[in-house]
Amino acid sequence: QMSFVTYPPNSHFPIENLPYGIYSTQDDPRPRAGVAIGDYVLDLTTVSNMQLFDDARLDQSELFCQPTLNEFMALGRSAWRAAREALQAHLQMGGYLDDDIYRELAFHHQNDVIMHLPAAIGDYTDFFSSYHHAFNTGSMFRDPENALLPNWRHLPVAYHGRASSVVVSGTPIHRPYGQSVRAQSSDPHFGPSRRMDIELEMGYFVGPGNALGQPIDIANAEEQIFGLVLVNDWSARDIQKWEYVPLGPFLAKNLGTTLSPWVVTLDALEPFRLPNPPQNPQPLPYLQSEENWGYDIQLEVHLQAEQMAEDALLSRSNAKYMYWSMAQQMAHHTITGCNLRPGDLLASGTLSGPTPDSYGSLLELSWGGEKPIPLPNGDSRTFLQDGDTVTLTGWAQGDGYRVGFGDCVGKLLPAIDRS
Repeated sequence: QMSFVTYPPNSHFPIENLPYGIYSTQDDPRPRAGVAIGDYVLDLTTVSNMQLFDDARLDQSELFCQPTLNEFMALGRSAWRAAREALQAHLQMGGYLDDDIYRELAFHHQNDVIMHLPAAIGDYTDFFSSYHHAFNTGSMFRDPENALLPNWRHLPVAYHGRASSVVVSGTPIHRPYGQSVRAQSSDPHFGPSRRMDIELEMGYFVGPGNALGQPIDIANAEEQIFGLVLVNDWSARDIQKWEYVPLGPFLAKNLGTTLSPWVVTLDALEPFRLPNPPQNPQPLPYLQSEENWGYDIQLEVHLQAEQMAEDALLSRSNAKYMYWSMAQQMAHHTITGCNLRPGDLLASGTLSGPTPDSYGSLLELSWGGEKPIPLPNGDSRTFLQDGDTVTLTGWAQGDGYRVGFGDCVGKLLPAIDRS
């Protein structure tokens, strides 16, 4: 497919992608829906007002002038697919929007827009779905012989996160205060976290959702997943180590979670599907699926200290290292009858690969602080220092094009003075 919007082969946003987001401009500060194409944002309210979707559910101006995508997410996959097909047709060379008037009316350069959270997130659940991450952390906190707890190979372990502190890329995060226990002490110390970390994750937004008491069958999960984003789940490891037994992470994770602003649809990622990783033992029937739920999405973690001229690559991983798939996560989440709602966010947990250069957290990259990570300027890191900026990025590589997620960026600011 060729679009009249020009972009290089390594652009994250070719016509094969067309991810959805919420943006505003200085001239018009109202957050509204757009689609990324090359270096531009196509305004969806304009497209809808022009009756270009040819679908009654989509050709209503109020749908895309909302400050979130929740109403669009609620319409379901047939509506999402109709929108995508219409946009691809109109953005092709010679398509309806290939006109100077519409270029002026409907497009904004991405450098000129402000991005917002794509959805009003009612609930946020974070899973623990990478075998390598689970094994590494278990090896550190327990021992390699008992790295995985008995339940890990039988169900997708998760915790309920804090939706109110999910923020869009570019929002800074303050180092948190909390309790931790220092070496050679059994009593807690109160102060700023000294082991601030990041987690390389992927998240996905729920579409229509399910009624209370009605689980989502694993065979129907595809109808419920609107699209994917990059997720950085900031983690205070020293606070986490003290608080997480017996009920799991709490303050160590609720300080902030950063999302990339563009939501990439499953249809855009369809060419990059992979077979599911082998699971041993075979999961229970409600977690079994005949569909391929692996995805070949390359992922990177970059870090830039304030005194560095450019960022440094810390890690390369891949979404295919997810042991428990999105479909299994959703089926497990709802097997009790728990109701998911449009705009709910589910995240993968840290996506670490099998080799040290593919680990998705500083905890693993520095092996609990024992192995400092060298930086190009001669400095090193075990955990984050104030002023560090972390950038996650990811893309699926096609034949001459990429389906990308853009960047997920966050800067760690000093703890707010409590004196």
